[in-house]
Amino acid sequence: MKLYFVGAGPGDPDLITVKGAKLLAKADLVVYAGSLVNPVLLEDLEAELVDSNTINLEEITDTMLEALRAGKNVVRLHSGDPSLYGAILEQMKPLEEAGVEVEVVPGVSSIFAVSAALKTQLTLKDVSESLIITRPAGTTLEQDQDQIASLSRHGTTLAIFLGVDKIRQVVRSLEVPAETPVAVVYRASWPDEKIILGTLEDIAEKVEEAKIEKSAIILVGNVISRSGFRRSHLYKSR
Repeated sequence: MKLYFVGAGPGDPDLITVKGAKLLAKADLVVYAGSLVNPVLLEDLEAELVDSNTINLEEITDTMLEALRAGKNVVRLHSGDPSLYGAILEQMKPLEEAGVEVEVVPGVSSIFAVSAALKTQLTLKDVSESLIITRPAGTTLEQDQDQIASLSRHGTTLAIFLGVDKIRQVVRSLEVPAETPVAVVYRASWPDEKIILGTLEDIAEKVEEAKIEKSAIILVGNVISRSGFRRSHLYKSR
C-alpha cells in the first residue's frame, strides 16, 4: 500500500508539478484541502473526491486506509507545498503504523507565488541574504511561541503566513524601522489575486480598507522595493 501526499501549488492550476498532475490523473480517491485547492485541478478526474475540511483526522485516515486496502490509488492533495504548515506528519504517522508506504511530492509554495507576483527576489545581494518564514500566535500556536519580534530583528526578508487577520498585532510585533516596505498578497496566482503595498506605518490600514482577512501572506523587507541591490558574481561585467 502506498499513498501520495501531493502539493497542489499556490492556486494557478498550471503550477502543480508534472508528477503531481500525473498522480491525480490516475487516482481513485483524492482527499483534498477544501477551498485552498483550485477546483480546476479536480475537474474531469475519475476519482472519488473528499473534502478534508468536512471530516476530522481520524475520518481522513480511515477513508484513505479503506481505499488503500481495496487496492485503490490514493492522493492526499494539499495546497502549496505540504512541508509548510501542511500538518502532514500527524496524518502520516497513523498511516505508516498501519503499514502504508508514504511518498511526499513537493509543490510550489505560495511564498514563491508571492515573490513572482511582486516581481522580486526573496534573497537579494546587498539587501537580504536570508528568508525567514513564520506565523503569529493563533489557534495552533501559543502566544509565548510567537517569535515575530525577535525574528524581525535579523533585518532579513520575513514571510508571515496565517497572520493577515491579525495585521495590527503583527505590525506592533515587528521591530523594524517604520519605513520598512511591507507587502500583503492575497491569493497569489489565483485570478482574484490582490497586492497591497505599503510600509510598516500604513500597511495595516490599507489591508483593513481592502477587507483582506484570510488567504494572504505578509512579506516584510527591502526586497519589496526592488532597489539597492548589487549585481551578483554570476553576471559581473567583463
